[in-house]
Amino acid sequence: MTKQKNSKEERFRESVKNEILSFFELNDDRSWSLNQVHKAFAVRDRSTKELFATLVEVLTKDKKLIRQKDGNYIIDRVTEFVTGKVDHVNARFAFVVVEGREDDVWISNQDLNGAIDGDIVKVLISAKRKKGSDRAEGEVVEILEHGRSEIVGTIELLPNYAFVTPDSKRLYQDIFVPREALKDVKHGDKVIVKITKWPLGERKMEGVIQEVLGKAGENNTEMHAILAEFGLPYHFPEGVEQEAEDISEKIPEAEIAKRKDMRGITTFTIDPIDAKDFDDALSFEQLENGNYQIGIHIADVTHYVQPNTILEQEAFKRATSVYLVDRVVPMLPEKLSNGLCSLRPNEDKLTFSAIFEITSKGKIKNEWFGRTVIHSDKRFTYEEAQEVLDLNNPPAEAPVTINETTDVATPAEEVKPKRGRKKKVEEPTTPEVPFLHELTVLNNLAHILRAERFANGAVNFETVEVKFKLDENGKPLGIYQKIRKDAHKLIEEFMLLANKRVAEYVYKLRKKEPRNTMVYRIHEAPDPEKLRTFSTFAKKFGYSVATEAAQISSSFNQLMEGIEGKPEQNILESLAVRTMSKAKYSTDPIGHFGLAFPFYSHFTSPIRRYPDMMAHRMLQHYLDGGDPLEKAAWEVRCKHSSEMEKLASEAERASIKYKQVEYMSMMEEERVWDGIISGVTEFGIFVEITETASEGIVRMVDLKDDFYDFDRDNFRIVGQRNGKVYTFGDKVQVRVKECNLARRTMDLLLAGANESRGGGKKDKERFNSRHRSKSDSRGRDNRKKDYKGGKDNKHGNDRKKRK
Repeated sequence: MTKQKNSKEERFRESVKNEILSFFELNDDRSWSLNQVHKAFAVRDRSTKELFATLVEVLTKDKKLIRQKDGNYIIDRVTEFVTGKVDHVNARFAFVVVEGREDDVWISNQDLNGAIDGDIVKVLISAKRKKGSDRAEGEVVEILEHGRSEIVGTIELLPNYAFVTPDSKRLYQDIFVPREALKDVKHGDKVIVKITKWPLGERKMEGVIQEVLGKAGENNTEMHAILAEFGLPYHFPEGVEQEAEDISEKIPEAEIAKRKDMRGITTFTIDPIDAKDFDDALSFEQLENGNYQIGIHIADVTHYVQPNTILEQEAFKRATSVYLVDRVVPMLPEKLSNGLCSLRPNEDKLTFSAIFEITSKGKIKNEWFGRTVIHSDKRFTYEEAQEVLDLNNPPAEAPVTINETTDVATPAEEVKPKRGRKKKVEEPTTPEVPFLHELTVLNNLAHILRAERFANGAVNFETVEVKFKLDENGKPLGIYQKIRKDAHKLIEEFMLLANKRVAEYVYKLRKKEPRNTMVYRIHEAPDPEKLRTFSTFAKKFGYSVATEAAQISSSFNQLMEGIEGKPEQNILESLAVRTMSKAKYSTDPIGHFGLAFPFYSHFTSPIRRYPDMMAHRMLQHYLDGGDPLEKAAWEVRCKHSSEMEKLASEAERASIKYKQVEYMSMMEEERVWDGIISGVTEFGIFVEITETASEGIVRMVDLKDDFYDFDRDNFRIVGQRNGKVYTFGDKVQVRVKECNLARRTMDLLLAGANESRGGGKKDKERFNSRHRSKSDSRGRDNRKKDYKGGKDNKHGNDRKKRK
């Protein structure tokens, strides 16, 4: 009863405080005395006057009001407040990322006031600036929303309590768990802990065990922990699974009758060897005029996942499938993703198609978009399709009879695929090789489309993809880098074509404002400052990167061509990608810089991406003659989809990093690896091992041949005595010192730099004092002391700071 009463009083006080603030905001042209405020609110009784006086003082303390020399108050229009998300980059400071603001706000750790990574906070911008920086500084004055209420970590049990060490590298304090809040958990288990008390002043976080994931170090435990760390689900609610199971597998004849029947046209899929969700297929037909009719057929997910169903709600919530090293966490239940919607061979399937009449020179003469039914003749893996292409025995091209002066498509209805029996395809040169002719022609067209993209200013980003050979328990047996060949690029080009032309079609369908609302995949030009920084990095490898807008694309493409197959390829490709802006979803058609497309959407993967489902629904709406859709609601979905894509990408990288560290932990300790310096900081140098694309750190304290100073401006460290320089891009040799699977980190030793640096006792003390606090330690040296006495002293001091 008392709690309820206190809660009502607090809500009342907060309401009155907000009314007072609103009064000052509306009357910001003058100052007001307390008596004048009382009169304005018709306050007469003493207790209410005292409350108003108290609340005015609170607003002054919160720097929302200013008390003037004459004792009057006025709204603070000078102090700047911003709202943003905490990005806690290391134990000493964080940034608050403010949407629409060019620079992030720097916050020292002591000014976070209990905020942790991911929290939405209100920040008071300070007038001062960090020495040597133009970046704004600030202080968190209010936590508006906690970014996470559940945290994944490893539990350590002590006699009277326990605490959880978070897996996230951006959480720098343990979570206290009282003995009475422990479930059936064992020391060293990976757990999900629900926060019950947030940090405040000297008080640390407290929580209770929500779920025990299993023993730390086991593959399933770690993969589930990674998903939980990023707030991603790894199973479907029962109701969602049941709704999927209730969908009939039989396609009604009435539904087929509504669609264009493409079952008589040669059709096939090309996917990874371990894929089960085939969401795109290609059809091929050679026309009598010598042109080709190419169909790009996409699983019609929105036929099965209807609006206002729990399937739809779950698809929106997830927004994307998540691809970890050893598994796929699908956006849709298996009944849909691997069954009903998957374009499996020798089955009739419902699809949404983009069909093009294309000349042998790659010019589009006609296009058609709409719902279809197909029957795939063959399921190719990329390797199988490549084997056919490697025969390199293309048939002679048929003569072209169509005027090649324009690539403007004619209206949709002009392409009319035939129904019923299959049209006889021209016999390949080698009859015993099925689909040789079809694949060869498609590959030739893909080369033309690709060349046209680059001629128009597209950027060639073919980043190295790290893959693993795993045993039945998920343990890595080997690491290799995936090589993209023509079969991959063939599929890529036709998917790009469909995505591009769908976006163009919707935009140009309505000639006047307001234009048709559409979900676009947008990509802005790179930030000039990041571009200049990358150009400086590239020069250290001997490459030149232009920073002028008109030359960026060609310069990047020359770089990518120049580094192919070289040790620095992976690191420069990764840095080049980071230099670019992040692609995202939006209803604003601002174009795609990387692809050099003025209009681009995502239409081709609705089994694994919610934005593609959005695009299908919007396209059908406009094909049916619908008016422009209301923009705001779709923009909200676009933003959510972009955020979920980012989380999924981070989870994927975390799983790769875990397996890389696990693999390296199994290698011989004395083995020497070739590597490249990928980063330089005040506490050490990061090295990427060329063979495995694994990154680790060589700490300053482990450079025993000299004392090294950090030269921030030149991205290097310099020996005080020997003058030895280690800089970004240098080729080095390293050995593995320690692999920490819990943190997914690897400590390295620089081969040849570990002899004694000499010097007396004072030199060693000076070195240790300079670098000890800059380590990545999560040591527990003082834990028993800090927590001695159990519950009375349970919060203790924070663990050692780390970078």
